Amino acid sequence: MFPRRILLVLAAGLPLAACNARAPVKVAAVDDPAAWYIGAMPDQPYDVPLVDRSRMDPKYRRQVVAYAGPEKPGTIVVDIDERLLYLVQDNGEAVRYGVGVGKLGFSWKGTATVGRKGVWPDWGPTATMVSLNPDLPRSRKGGLDNPLGARALYLYQGPRDTLFRIHGTNEPWSIGEQMSSGCVRMLNEDIVDLYNRVPVGTTVLVKRHGKYRA
Repeated sequence: MFPRRILLVLAAGLPLAACNARAPVKVAAVDDPAAWYIGAMPDQPYDVPLVDRSRMDPKYRRQVVAYAGPEKPGTIVVDIDERLLYLVQDNGEAVRYGVGVGKLGFSWKGTATVGRKGVWPDWGPTATMVSLNPDLPRSRKGGLDNPLGARALYLYQGPRDTLFRIHGTNEPWSIGEQMSSGCVRMLNEDIVDLYNRVPVGTTVLVKRHGKYRA
């Protein structure tokens, strides 16, 4: 059984938005967050909560699919309309993950690269977020209650941090949804899988209406 104390920690982290560019907005309440979890995957320094995928639309479960796009193997492609992220492989296939996309994700344009990667990363608000909500914590250490989840990919354009993130979430029910805030979120177990597959320097492209957002 999933430890009750960990579920309480997960629930405590719900009100914070994940990405560092807008004020956080609360998401709709879920009657029983504990019902979404079935165990944990060993990790350091915290175990990764495992989600009961039977509660999800099968479309958003991690799977290998046929892929005929022109992108080079190793490229990440985020389809923000479909709420799907593809990691292109070299054999006409891709690893496909379900994602949740916030307003910032819908505004994201251009090509980015993974500038750095974080394991159980810390979270902190920008000056703009603090000005809009002075009661925000100035930082939150990485952990089960952190809105960036178990891993984060920090997206850069050249030397500039775009403030867009692909990251884990402690709100698994938000996968496949358009959220009120945040960037691109994945199940914690899925962001761990993606993190392990991609190096710093990986190209990240975004599609909307079937076209790249340039």
